Parts: sequence; C-alpha cells; structure tokens
Amino acid sequence: MTTTMTTNKKKKTNQTLENKFQFELNSCSKSKDFCGAISLYDDAVSNKTRLNQHQLNAILYLCSNAVTNPSLKHLALDYGFRIFNHMSSLNITPNEATVATVARLAAANGDGNRAFELVKNIDKYNVAPRLRTYDPALFCFCEFLDADKAYEVEEHMNSVGVSLEEAEIAALLKVSAKKGRVDRVYRYLHKLRSSVRCVGESTAAIIEEWFQSSEAREVGEGDLDVRKVREGVSRNGGGWHGLGWVGKGDWVVSRTSVDGDGICCGCCEQLVCVDIDDEEMEKFALSIAALAVEREVKANFSEFQGWLEKHDCYEAIVDGANIGLYQQNFADGGFSIYQLDDVVKELYNRSGKKWPLVILHNKRVRGLMENPSSRILVEEWMKNGVLYTTPNGSNDDWYWLYAAVKLRCLLVTNDEMRDHIFELIGSNFFNQWKERHQVHYTFVKGNLKLQMPPSYSLVIQTNVFVPLVSKGRSVLSHREKLFLVRLKYWYIENSNAYGEVERRRRIVLQDGGTTAHNGFKTDVWVESEKGSWHVPLALGTSNESSRPWLCITRKSTAADDDVATVSNSVDTSGNSHLDQPQKLADNVRSLDSQVIANNSTSITGKRKERSEPS
Repeated sequence: MTTTMTTNKKKKTNQTLENKFQFELNSCSKSKDFCGAISLYDDAVSNKTRLNQHQLNAILYLCSNAVTNPSLKHLALDYGFRIFNHMSSLNITPNEATVATVARLAAANGDGNRAFELVKNIDKYNVAPRLRTYDPALFCFCEFLDADKAYEVEEHMNSVGVSLEEAEIAALLKVSAKKGRVDRVYRYLHKLRSSVRCVGESTAAIIEEWFQSSEAREVGEGDLDVRKVREGVSRNGGGWHGLGWVGKGDWVVSRTSVDGDGICCGCCEQLVCVDIDDEEMEKFALSIAALAVEREVKANFSEFQGWLEKHDCYEAIVDGANIGLYQQNFADGGFSIYQLDDVVKELYNRSGKKWPLVILHNKRVRGLMENPSSRILVEEWMKNGVLYTTPNGSNDDWYWLYAAVKLRCLLVTNDEMRDHIFELIGSNFFNQWKERHQVHYTFVKGNLKLQMPPSYSLVIQTNVFVPLVSKGRSVLSHREKLFLVRLKYWYIENSNAYGEVERRRRIVLQDGGTTAHNGFKTDVWVESEKGSWHVPLALGTSNESSRPWLCITRKSTAADDDVATVSNSVDTSGNSHLDQPQKLADNVRSLDSQVIANNSTSITGKRKERSEPS
C-alpha cells in the first residue's frame, strides 16, 4: 500500500514538472526568449524530465533564430548541436523541421557541407525534404561563392522533385554571375522567366549588376542559325529561342514601363504574349484526357477525341452552358440561347467567317429543341458544324477544356476552372495557359463585349520577332495558326484605335513579330540582333501602367541601327497604305487565304467540310 502511494506521488510530481516545463517553454517560444529556453532545457536535463520531439524542436528553433545575434551566436550553435545529439541518444526520431533547423545552424557556422549532408541523409528518418530543408546548404554555398557545390544542391533538389523559387534562383544567378559562369547565368534567367515571371527588387538588382558587368559585355554570338531560332521560338512558346546570348558589346540597362499595347517605352520594342511550350501543351492535353477518362464513360470521351481529330480546324471553343446561364439568376431567368448565339456570331465575324465550336450538354440541347424559336438556332448551328453535344451523365467541362488545349485555340468562358487547377499540372502552369487562351465576356445592357487575352505577357522576354511565314512554306504550325487568329482579331477590334504614326509603323501583335505581306519582311523568323531583354518587376497594385520593367539592350552602333530597322521594326518603305488601318486588316486577311489555301487543317482559307456533330 505504501509503495503504491509513493509511486503515484512520483508520477504526480513528474507530471507536474513536465506540465510546468511545457508551460514555461510555450512562454519562451512566444517571446522568442532563447536564454530562458536553454535555461529550462538545462533544468529539465538535470531533473530528468521527459522530453519529446516537439519540445526539443521548439528549443532548436530558438537556437537557429539566436544565431543572427552576434553576442549569442556561439552559445546558440553550441546548444543547438548539443540538443540534436541529445535527441539521438534519447532515440527520438528527427522530423523534417528538425533537419531543416539543424541545417540552418550548420550554415550559420559556415559549414555548408554539413548542412547538405543532413538533407542528403534525411531519408533514413523516413521523411521527405522540402525547399526549406535545402535552403541553408544552397544559400551557404552561394554566399561563399562555391558555385559547383551550389549546383550540386540544385541537382539533388531536382532528383527528389523539389522546385526552386525566386530566392533560390536569384542566389544561383548571383553566384554564377560572380564566377563568370555565363551559360549558367543564361539558364537561371530563363528559370526566372518560366517559374517566377515578375521578379522582386532584390532579384532585379542582381540582374542589373550582371548586365552592367565586364563579363556580360563579352558574351554573345553575332550570328545565329535562323532555322534553329525559328524552331526554338515555336518550341518554347514565344518570347525566347533558348539558344544563348545574342550580339556583343555593352548593355544599356534602364527602368521603364510598358504601354497598354505591349510596347516598351524605353526601346519601343513590342513585347509578346508567351504560351506554354509544345511539350508542356501535349502533356497538358494528355493529363486532361486521362482525368476525363477516369471520371467519364470512357467510350464517350474516346469518341469525342476521335471526332476532334477529324474536325481539328476550329479557332475558338465556346463553353455553351457558361454563356447561356450568364446573369440569368432572376425570377424569369433561364438558359439564354440568344446570348450564346451573340457569342457565336461575334466569333464568326471576328475570325474571317469561321465558325467556333460550342460544347453543350445533350440534356440542354433537347430542352432547346422543344422551343420552336430556339430550335431554329440549334438546327442552324448543327448545319454549320458549330455544335457538339456531350452525352448524358457527362461533365461538359472536360470536353471544352480538352478541345481548347488539344487544338491550341481560344476558349470563351468566364469559368476560372479552379476545380481543375490542382488536379492538372500545377497552378502556375495552368494560369499561364489561361492567360494566353481564355477569352472572358460580359453583356452590358444586352450588348456583348469580349475580353481577348492580353497583348503581352508579364514574364521575362528576350524579344523575338516572328514573321508569319518563311519563303516556300505553305503549312503553318499550331502555334503559327493561333498567332494568325490573334492577329486577325486584333485588327478587326482595333483598326480604328491606332492613328499615331508609330502605332501604324509598328504592328502590335498578340503573339509577337512582324507580319509578312506588302513590303514586310518574310524571309525567316529572326531574333532582334540586339538580343534585348525585358524583365517585369513585382507590383503591389493592379495598375499595370505603373509597373516598372527592366529594359536591357545592346548599345547601338550605326550598323546595329540598320539591322534594327529590319528585324525590330516594320519596313514601311514604299507602303503608304499603312496609313489606312482597315486596308492593313484586309491585307492580313488576303495573306490568310493566299498562304494556306491548300492546308485542310489550317485556321484560314477555305473551310473543309465536316460531318454534322453527333
């Protein structure tokens, strides 16, 4: 009896000590009291108080914070490593937070190798590393200008699927610039372009410093294989060819802005609207198809895929339900076929008399066919190959999304597709695709207004100017076809808006470049000889006109200026018709039919016959 009472008393005392320790540790954590926490730790060890992973991690975290204080750094490092070793002796398994914190301590001690070894061995704890686990080693190597070790960390990150973000790419860019690793500088600039888009102020400063350096002055090639340039631009989605530095000589770095038409106010070059590249686009389409087959009746979606292969010349896909139900949440509201017909007719007129494809559920179509006035419109759509009806039990979202991606064309919908984003390739990728392809709409007092995709992308660009066709070539790629669609839409919408001489002189393209007709250069796709770069900075406001951009160009010489007239601008010699925007629009349409009259899958020229949709 006495022994039992004594044991219970000891348990109660221990519980009280543990509770007291936890309470006081919570207080130290809230106030970031490093000295108080290590005092508690010493008392706990002396009293043999039972400690757990969470408590030791909390003290380790306070140690990692304290290393930033010079007067506490040595003590914080000593206690941090001692606590980590104590965890091992207590057979407490570290988690990812433990490894990340101890790696920060090692990096603070200048020991990047130890920080890297910790993360390389994390799998023995059966946990996966995260970006923050790698950061201490990566930033430590970059700070000490150990470029090769920093690249090794990046390779290890890639091997386990951990992606770099702006801070990490900027650090690698900086160490590469400092060490004169020019190929790596080019690579990390394009990593920023593909994953970050708009850069922060500190990253912008690194970019400015590089282009003002003596190493940057010496890099570059005066001549590039134009065929490879053309292929690179097409493959990479526009905005860059990926073949390396262009030109030689000093760079001029300035901060400027970009006007609403995508023209740089510093150098007057036209920025482009950048698409995802061909490989990503194909993966995107396959991902949508795979998910659709999982969720739909496989035979139904497979039938649609086969139908789309035979009817692949649409320029725009229309989310019929989204438009028909727009602003219909009132007492007498329902499905407005007339709103949908307005969109169909508007796209038809804008695209040079080519019908879009409307995706609409079979149940909805049956209801419309019961109304005599609606039936007339539906039958007209069927006659013109406008309508594809999705079968009973299907989700038409998969059909219109797949069609828009597979055909590389425009998608008219106000659906932001948030329920698809995380199931597909990733939010950044998906948002980039939407920026390039989604057309929003509104009806103001019954009048339709389409909001076309922006004329340029908020992304780092190495300006590439892309004539429409090369000599002797009559078949356009998917990306060229979309380019022409966007060009035609732009002219029809804006032919009366640009009366300024400079605007008439520089054709503002949705997809970048100079068109090939009536005196415009048609020989090859070419990149600006100056190899200019444009870098958007992150902005805390939605006012795009105030967004700062870095404009980076080679210093001009007389020879450069001659080249620039050819490749960066529009050769207007002997072309007085450029003063008449509508004639210019007509010329584009004329080129439209001339170039690809024999291309059955093109977006222009004579429309091929198609069977009536099922």
